[in-house]
Amino acid sequence: MTEKPQGDQPGDDSAAEEAVLKAAEEAVSGAGTDELAAAKREAGERTADLQRLQAEYQNYRKRVERDRATVREIAVSNIVESLIPVLDDIGRAREHGEVTGGFKSVAESLETVVAKLGLQQFGKEGEPFDPTIHEALMHSYSSDVTEDTCVQILQPGYRIGERIIRPAMVAVAEPQPGTQTTGEPDGDTADGSSDS
Repeated sequence: MTEKPQGDQPGDDSAAEEAVLKAAEEAVSGAGTDELAAAKREAGERTADLQRLQAEYQNYRKRVERDRATVREIAVSNIVESLIPVLDDIGRAREHGEVTGGFKSVAESLETVVAKLGLQQFGKEGEPFDPTIHEALMHSYSSDVTEDTCVQILQPGYRIGERIIRPAMVAVAEPQPGTQTTGEPDGDTADGSSDS
């Protein structure tokens, strides 16, 4: 009689097959989970790299725009600065009544163009003296002023935006020495008590 090897029966090795299939499924699902986790990690890294790159690009664009504006402002101020002597001549001619006819329209056109470029004239008689925008060429004392005051504008100043192109040349008067400049009423002292 021939013996049949074990497991030839249909139900004998079914448990072994199930164990092998289960082990294979676990191996596949475990490998798939590891691959999925690796893919998610790599996608997160790529997203972070892309966000960093985008932020760097935005910063670069802002820096380029800021540099362009600075270069434009410098170029405009250099051109306008070369026109300041012409504007001074027009101002002197206007003071003497010589700005008439065709010369008047040319002068007004030039002043309009430089104003559109941002050039502003400053320096008025009677304004307080500010050493950051005024250059004192003459000095005197006056009982008519209570603080250092520009009493005569010898040459107007010019600026573009906050940048001073040329300070105003002025004559300055300061209060007479010994006059009261604190604004306190007569008879009052600094602590608020009166002399009695």
